[in-house]
Amino acid sequence: MGQRSSLNQAISPSTLCATCAALNIKQILRDGLPEESKICLGLLPDIMDKSDRCGMCCLVSDLIRRRWRLHDFPNADLQNINFYLSSRQFVENTTDPRGRTPCHRLYIHASHRLPDIQRRLVNTGGALYLDIQLLEEDSRKLSRSRDLHGRRIEEEVDWRPSDECLPDFVRMIDVTKMALVPASPDCRYLALSYNIKTRVHPTGLDVSILPATIRDTLHLTRQIGERYLWIDALCILQDSPVDKGAQICIMDLIYSRAAFTIFAASGQSVSPGSRSVTQHIECVQGLHLTIPLPSLSEALTESNWNTRGWTFQEILLSRRRLVFTKHQMYFECAKDVWCEDVVAETKTLSSSTVMSLPNYPEASYMTVRNYLTAVAGYSQRRLTVESDIVAAITALLNVLTRNYEPTGSDPKKAFPFGMWIRHLDTSLLWQPSLHEALVRRTAADGNHPRWPSWAWTGWKGAVQYGNESQMLNGSDSDIHARPDESLVTAWHIVDQDRGTIRLDVETILASWTVPANAEQTNPQMYARSGNYASDPELEFLPPPGTLIFRTRRAHFQAIKVDDGVVNTDSAAAHAVFHVVPVDPSPQSNAGRIILPASVASPTTFEFIVLSRCDGIRGIYDELTWGERYYGCLLHVMAVQETPDDSRVKERVGIGVIVESAWMKSHEEERVMLLA
Repeated sequence: MGQRSSLNQAISPSTLCATCAALNIKQILRDGLPEESKICLGLLPDIMDKSDRCGMCCLVSDLIRRRWRLHDFPNADLQNINFYLSSRQFVENTTDPRGRTPCHRLYIHASHRLPDIQRRLVNTGGALYLDIQLLEEDSRKLSRSRDLHGRRIEEEVDWRPSDECLPDFVRMIDVTKMALVPASPDCRYLALSYNIKTRVHPTGLDVSILPATIRDTLHLTRQIGERYLWIDALCILQDSPVDKGAQICIMDLIYSRAAFTIFAASGQSVSPGSRSVTQHIECVQGLHLTIPLPSLSEALTESNWNTRGWTFQEILLSRRRLVFTKHQMYFECAKDVWCEDVVAETKTLSSSTVMSLPNYPEASYMTVRNYLTAVAGYSQRRLTVESDIVAAITALLNVLTRNYEPTGSDPKKAFPFGMWIRHLDTSLLWQPSLHEALVRRTAADGNHPRWPSWAWTGWKGAVQYGNESQMLNGSDSDIHARPDESLVTAWHIVDQDRGTIRLDVETILASWTVPANAEQTNPQMYARSGNYASDPELEFLPPPGTLIFRTRRAHFQAIKVDDGVVNTDSAAAHAVFHVVPVDPSPQSNAGRIILPASVASPTTFEFIVLSRCDGIRGIYDELTWGERYYGCLLHVMAVQETPDDSRVKERVGIGVIVESAWMKSHEEERVMLLA
């Protein structure tokens, strides 16, 4: 079944099974049906079995397949899942001027969700609810306004007609003259963000040789009455390193000053008449019902555009966004998201947010927490040129530097290798995604064969800043809080000229205001390392990017956790390990760490201390090492010798050790060289 049509094409009334025929859809949509009174539709296999002969079952089956992405779970056991029907107001506390409730939707409830499906929905930001909407053309049958009801998607799109200035080296496409022209300082223009970056020689604008996405965007710009358009492939001299470097450094200005950015997120054309409609409509009891198309967040999550590294900052920095996906078109600003399949642009809804905004923090107001979240999102994306890992977020780092660093700060010094140096104690605590392998990133210029191991940019693969709960249950966790105390006094780095520079790291001082629910006051025993002027004076030259700092080191064993909670996926690239003293006894769990799953168990590593944290229960054996108290855990890094020089170390993993166990180890203070 699954009928698709244009607005003027009639859809034949659907036949219904006995269960669905007994429903009074019109009354349910008009009066609502609370969840506690929901009606059982039956088991999922039965609903799917009837989908070829019942229009309502066809809608419900298609809805579940799409939202739950069942094509990714071909072996899922769906046998015992019951589904129920209810109805409630789509946007709460919203009425039109005549006092009428504008819209109810049908909601489909599952008796339970399979854990794998639940995890996928949460990780991808998918909708946890299942809903069916009434099309606007039938709203009058319920004496309702058109507001917030569904709308048919057409094959054609019907187009209707910052204080900072642009530098003088910026170029724009004049879509009227079809020529590249210098941009005026206050130029009004549109920008394009698209999936596949094609090298285009900008000496001429022969439309016949331009990629379809660029041709369509030029046409669209003219059609909506704008004259100037910025497209990287045409407006940047791709074969000029000087021009390319200058333009990359002002990407934050380019995207934030655009009147709006056009996002070709489908990877296909953006022209009218270029798409096939995927809207599923059924006529049930004389009412035209349809499955709502994905939200903007969902549509972007499933697009190839969303996997590209360069597009991450483009959407983050654009103040208004016109997004084309394979499903429909969306327009988003700071207040609202408007889409084609919901009627939401009438005067009665002129200031009402009717869809959830994607979870993109506004770049101008990003906090350290937002930075950590952005790193996690960006690291999941892919780059054609791996050495672009920092260049592709230069615009974002420029914004952070301008807003949070002292006036005149250099972003390259504030964020070497993409790490926020002012908050280095926090920046060092990144963890790998347990299910994705990390591979060291190699520099393209050959001057430094590998990027630093301590930086997340030094690795290809997804990372996150999860807290210690990740080591207890093996799942992605909330963003890590700032450490409770800095335990390294001074940090230096080897620059590209092989000199050493003191880093401006914000020291976190212990502030032991113990929470009311804390078990006891904190008898800290580990004291912060000292700082000596001779620490950065070395007899040899370590690689550029090497951190130099004084801390304490000790040796512990890593033993893979086998508790039936973590490490249950044999295919996972990383695993959780107990940290156990080497000597003396007791040989009891003193902490946990995440390491590559390929690490043999047990393996002895050298551990170095970074900072202090509070942690959570279950990380170590309290019967052996004492009851948990506020600030009892040390953030530690397992390190190993680099292949080229045993005096220089590299990161293996990050974990925590209870300080009472650390103080009983054979620790010693050393100047560490961490490449």
